[in-house]
Amino acid sequence: MSPTRKSPKTKSRNVYRRPVSLLERPTHFCPGCGHGTAHKLIAEVLDTLKIREKTIGVAPVGCAVMAYYYLNCDISEAAHGRTPAVATGIKRCQPDKIVFSYQGDGDLAAIGMAETIHAANRGENITVIFVNNSVYGMTGGQMAPTTLSGQKTATSPCGRDSRTMGAPIRICELLSTLDAPWHIERVALDGAAGIRRTRKALMTAFKGQMEGKGYSLIEILSPCPVHMRLSPRDAVLFIKEGMIPAFPLGVFRQEGKAIT
Repeated sequence: MSPTRKSPKTKSRNVYRRPVSLLERPTHFCPGCGHGTAHKLIAEVLDTLKIREKTIGVAPVGCAVMAYYYLNCDISEAAHGRTPAVATGIKRCQPDKIVFSYQGDGDLAAIGMAETIHAANRGENITVIFVNNSVYGMTGGQMAPTTLSGQKTATSPCGRDSRTMGAPIRICELLSTLDAPWHIERVALDGAAGIRRTRKALMTAFKGQMEGKGYSLIEILSPCPVHMRLSPRDAVLFIKEGMIPAFPLGVFRQEGKAIT
């Protein structure tokens, strides 16, 4: 009889833990929603840069408002569309703080379009995080400024007709024509590689603010399975096959210069 073999001792190690800047709470978001991933990435960046205790977020009406429930930093709510104005006021009153806005496409590109353009045009030293899921989420799935041509929503049941409803607005391309913004970039939560690129883009924007570089906007293409009328898996495919062709990824303004 062979002697009993002792199993080798193995040492376990923790390869990942919840960021300190992300509160441990059950989610309000629908299955497959991209907001939870975006929150985790923001929290990781705050932890890495060690700026949680000096960071103030601003969140408006819509699904974006729930940021205050999950992110472990100071957060002010804002009236619908007025998020950049509130962020501007906070930053000017407390220039030593790191201030970011967290906005959806309805808030940023519809009711808040004027605030968005003028904050960017002034080069306010804030970080704008723009979650683009091509539809109004919290209010019932209505057509948004970023709804794709042909995309069906509650208010475009036959699909968006660009002849009568206009074409989807490309915020990064629009703002990159201004002289003042320091960094403008579009990324997508379309898989592991896209999530890593999103984290890198957020890191760039927050570092820029810490160095006093000025206005940054990171647009994140994100799934909304319920109002896209798709499964979580197919919503990610919709980003790859539908949204990215309409909203090309990349850096549109870098170090204060437009990228052509």
